[in-house]
Amino acid sequence: MTFPMPSSNRQRGWLLIPAVLFFVYSGAVTEVAVGNRPALLHTTTQKQNRLELTLSSDALAGVSLLNTPVKFEAKLTNAGNQVASGVLHWSVKSTTSPPPPSPEIPAEIDPGKTVSYAHTITIPKAGFVEMVCEFTPSGAEKPIRQTLRIGCNPDKVISPLTRQPDFDEFWERAIKELKAVPAAFKSEERLDLSDDRIQVFEVSMRSHGQIRVRGWLEVPRNATQELPAVIRVPGYGQNMKPIGKCDDMIVFSFNPRGHGNSQQDVPGQPNNFWIRGLDTPQTYYYRGSYLDCIRAVDFIAARKDVDQDKIAVWGGSQGGGFAFATAALDPRVDHCIADIPFLCDWVDYFRLTHWPEMDEWIADQPDRNWQSTLQTLSYFDTMNLADRINCPTLMSVGLQDSVCPPTTCFHTFNRISGAKKFRIYPNKRHGLGKEHYTWVWTQIRESFAVSE
Repeated sequence: MTFPMPSSNRQRGWLLIPAVLFFVYSGAVTEVAVGNRPALLHTTTQKQNRLELTLSSDALAGVSLLNTPVKFEAKLTNAGNQVASGVLHWSVKSTTSPPPPSPEIPAEIDPGKTVSYAHTITIPKAGFVEMVCEFTPSGAEKPIRQTLRIGCNPDKVISPLTRQPDFDEFWERAIKELKAVPAAFKSEERLDLSDDRIQVFEVSMRSHGQIRVRGWLEVPRNATQELPAVIRVPGYGQNMKPIGKCDDMIVFSFNPRGHGNSQQDVPGQPNNFWIRGLDTPQTYYYRGSYLDCIRAVDFIAARKDVDQDKIAVWGGSQGGGFAFATAALDPRVDHCIADIPFLCDWVDYFRLTHWPEMDEWIADQPDRNWQSTLQTLSYFDTMNLADRINCPTLMSVGLQDSVCPPTTCFHTFNRISGAKKFRIYPNKRHGLGKEHYTWVWTQIRESFAVSE
């Protein structure tokens, strides 16, 4: 199997829209459209007893430029009836070069008053910075703590690849094994879920290892021509169900093994997918589930009512990783949408997050260690697959996300070869909300020239 490697010569431009930062890549010239809009303040708040700590920055939509001063402001509000005194301390967690530590600052807040404190830094290297502000009241054991992350030139962040020498051969063999399994597609209309606009079918098929997987197909009743198709893939442990909203597109809400209605052969509990079979790449859970997603594309590609030039894959969190992997491994995907994606840059992921269950899994067997574990994970790291993605790609992240830190997301995104754009929500964490969901459907319709 040969993966095409297109030219990386492309234009990039960016556009700011309210509450988000939106970048569009399209060729060789950079255009910046900012206008006269004031800085979009992003803020987080922490309350403890009668004290409230609010932290904000003047970084435009949470993103700074290299070597440009960024001002952080901490506001301490005392809602009590006594003077609050203590010390304020600033510190930085950074994927770039951390600035020197700042001294502790004595602070005193009268009852019913708010006092502001400012701290300014410059970021000398592309990456992400998490400002930490702590106020420790006199006599208290624990401080009030607040953090706020900003980015700096996120489209320039690069992490070293961890591909093993047999990486391409590994996936070539895996896809060959999948093709050897008869798909045995079966569709059964669910009259209890269908209505006068949309027919709903429960679909089953055989995937790698003869595992039965299922999904929910929604087909508009009044279609008179081939329609675009959107394959929706799940977050970690999520049950994908029919959405009942689209009469202008075919929607396939797909559950890989262990998810939703695909638990007949692979149980969903315990909810430990990311450590299942992790001892070897051949037995790891994500080998099978990535191949399940390709089988879902097989199903959509076999349908005569689908416009084969308009197939999208969309998911969030784990589903964002599935979307990246599917677009990388299957050239039939025409549009990739990854929200708050998981499965990106495992090395940095474990530097930035801590999951006791992974520590426990490694400690459970004497021959397990971090080096061998990361080697297995490298085969499923979407960063290592990203340069195979040739279709238009949209990635959206929450800047304050601690579950899937945007640093790791951009390590995959920045290696994508095809046209791409991203959206940053400066105040969001691991969830982007209903407005984003609606916006993505609009983006898909615009990409596929569909009129509602």
